[in-house]
Amino acid sequence: MVPNEALLYSGIVDLLQQFGWTWVGLYVMDNESGEHFLKVMELLFSQKGICSAFTGRIPNQSFLLTFAELSVMTSNIYLHFMDRNAKACVIYGESLTMIWLSTLVALADPVRKEYVGKVWIATAQIDFSVTRFITHENLEMFHGTISFTIHANKHFGFQTYLQNVKPYWAQGDGFLKEFWEQAFDCLFPSPDLTKQDGKICTGEERLESLPSAVFERHFTGHSYSIYNAVYAVAHALHAMDMPISKQGAVVGRRRLAEFQPWQVHSFLQGISFNNSAGETVSFNDGREIVDGFDLMNIVIFPNISFHRVKIGYVVPKVFERKGLIINEDIIEWPKSFNQVLPLSMCHDACQPGYWKRKKEGKKFCCYECILCPEGKISNKKDMDECSKCPEDQYPSKDQNQCIPKIITFLSYKEPLGITFTSVSFAFSLTAALVLAVFIKHKNTCIVKANNQDLTHILLISLLLCFLCPLLFLGQPGKVTCFLQHSAFGVIFSFAISSVLAKTITVVVAFMATKPGSNMRKWVGKGLANSIVLSCSLIQALLCAIWLGTSAPFPDLDMYSVPGEIVAQCNEGSLIIFYCVLGYLGLLAIISFTVAFLARKLPDSFNEAKFITFSMLVFCTVWLTFVPAYLSTKGKYMVAVEIFSILASSGGLLGCIFFPKCYIILLRPELNNKEHLMKRTHVKL
Repeated sequence: MVPNEALLYSGIVDLLQQFGWTWVGLYVMDNESGEHFLKVMELLFSQKGICSAFTGRIPNQSFLLTFAELSVMTSNIYLHFMDRNAKACVIYGESLTMIWLSTLVALADPVRKEYVGKVWIATAQIDFSVTRFITHENLEMFHGTISFTIHANKHFGFQTYLQNVKPYWAQGDGFLKEFWEQAFDCLFPSPDLTKQDGKICTGEERLESLPSAVFERHFTGHSYSIYNAVYAVAHALHAMDMPISKQGAVVGRRRLAEFQPWQVHSFLQGISFNNSAGETVSFNDGREIVDGFDLMNIVIFPNISFHRVKIGYVVPKVFERKGLIINEDIIEWPKSFNQVLPLSMCHDACQPGYWKRKKEGKKFCCYECILCPEGKISNKKDMDECSKCPEDQYPSKDQNQCIPKIITFLSYKEPLGITFTSVSFAFSLTAALVLAVFIKHKNTCIVKANNQDLTHILLISLLLCFLCPLLFLGQPGKVTCFLQHSAFGVIFSFAISSVLAKTITVVVAFMATKPGSNMRKWVGKGLANSIVLSCSLIQALLCAIWLGTSAPFPDLDMYSVPGEIVAQCNEGSLIIFYCVLGYLGLLAIISFTVAFLARKLPDSFNEAKFITFSMLVFCTVWLTFVPAYLSTKGKYMVAVEIFSILASSGGLLGCIFFPKCYIILLRPELNNKEHLMKRTHVKL
């Protein structure tokens, strides 16, 4: 007539999980039933991630303890009781188990100097009505207890019945009379007693005047079970007394006297009826009532009375709403917790951003909190391990959440992009002005002294070099990625090959002036044009192969910069990319070497010294570019590359053409044949 005890076990575990209590004390009656409870609970605990902090065995009230045994047991119980981490304790036993436990605690610490609040979870076997034998000081420790009780429903006629109960109802049974005398602390007059001391029972005392610890006026689970049992037997007897039918015809009936007592069980199993409280009473295949447990919150009052507040219930799986249903807001917690949900854990919960690591030699519920490694997060409490964020997100500073990354690139609108754009246009305009000056003064000696076509090619190449950084600004697209490095490589090849051609032209010209020299046939525009075209054609061929086989494409770098997604151009084939850069470096080294060897030729007829210095600047810029490029990340890598392009191009423009522009524009008197021949004669 009571629910299966397995439902009680699962309900306790669900309750512990509901409040996050993983470090729980267990007090059981020291008998076979208590040992069975421990065995079952330890198994369920291990499956649900709960640990038993300690196991306290309460002595059975059926035997007496010696003083030594009582002293040892008191010490052990109190030691467990003072575990400050185990705030939740499950107590399993009988009604007098509560009395024993409170007595042992009182013996260990009579004045409660070190009282530690506990949330008691009492099983359905414990009835609080026996607490009349406990003093208020001992009873106070059970304030806020959560008690599993057999389900009961209100019966509207029960209170009326209690109001009318009189002791003389049970003339043939002394139970009611004896209860009356104990409850009201009085004695009924008896002819056997010659002298009667104390209060006299009148029979008019009212049960509703008794405190709940003495007599609970509500319809308890035990009373409800007895009530349903009586009606179940009545229904079973009624079914046994019904006529026997066969194929729709009544063939007879058997009298109840003809049945054996054990035969009532088969009728009980099939019984299903609605009781007067409006609930259906039925049994399952295991001959157990289909019902659950109520959760009661015990509130203790100063007059050694208590009040039960229903806070939830446990429903078996046969119902649609199965498991534990509880209303946490109405729970009255023990006073020491100030109405704050107590924590019952071996260790404080690991906050988000940390993960829990098991302590050696301890139960699995005892652990230490370790900060998540760099790049990982934990967004919940008590995480077993940290996890990585998705590619498009990154860990927060506290490593407790993932934050979406922002896409970054070197924009035209930011200060650095505006600066590069301004410098690029300024240098381009300067190169165009220099080209205009040289075209306007094309008939002057200083302009004629060198190959004019090479000068024009070099200036146009430098003009385009200054415009190359514009391809690196803004969010990379298919077109910009396709043109970035290929255009840069081809244009710079034209510029450097023009410088090389100018230097070789000067060297050949001076070698041809020597008597008997065979170099005269190389003097002219053909050699210079051949050098420019052949050197540039090789670079153009490399870029064509690059773009035709594995061209650069827009890409997103998720990992280089924390918290950012870098929009960049993927080079495609790194081998060809390095070949393009390597070829530029080879041309630059050859040009620098030739110019350095020709630096002592007369200044009036060649620019070898200026070319030497310009190529020194060019090589220095690109040699420092490599470590600077590798040490930066994100959009600043693009900034380093743009700076190198502008600096190296500006070095060529300034070192080669500014001295000539100075003479053409500011010292025109020096720009004549006599002056040049005079300086050449002196030099020679």
